[in-house]
Amino acid sequence: MDENYDRRLLDALHARGADPRVAAATRALSWAGEHGAVWIAAGLAGAAVDGARRERWLRATALTAGAHALSIGVKRVVRRPRPGHVTPLVRTAGRHSFPSSHAASAAAAAVAYWALGSRNACAVVPLAAAMCVSRLVAGVHWPSDVVAGAALGAVTARVGAHMGARRTRAGVPV
Repeated sequence: MDENYDRRLLDALHARGADPRVAAATRALSWAGEHGAVWIAAGLAGAAVDGARRERWLRATALTAGAHALSIGVKRVVRRPRPGHVTPLVRTAGRHSFPSSHAASAAAAAVAYWALGSRNACAVVPLAAAMCVSRLVAGVHWPSDVVAGAALGAVTARVGAHMGARRTRAGVPV
């Protein structure tokens, strides 16, 4: 992504945080998404209430947590600094920006839980999108960080689900 475009888009979305309602929602999403907590809790709740698909819910939850962990590993290698020209609306767990771990776990949850076919999973997709945008409103990520994090999460969930399905069909316990 072009650096000027990255900066202009971040600045435009971060400016929305001047509205106290937007800032409050951004802070709530940031808190809920820390370490993938809201997505992991949703997956465990799905496993608890949907006994017929408990194993699938647990696999999807593990993929979501795995995407988050993978993003942290990439972040430690890349070491891109967070945007320094804006005042962030939230504190962050670390100094590095690329990729967005919030976006990685949100996209992984959206893909993994949607694949379960649960009608409750319909709520995950817009919430995941809001989580991704909130990282820009908060001023803690560049747009390219969020795009990369979301792509990493979606691919991790998709590939992991495909591999799990192949192993299940082959009679190998997952």
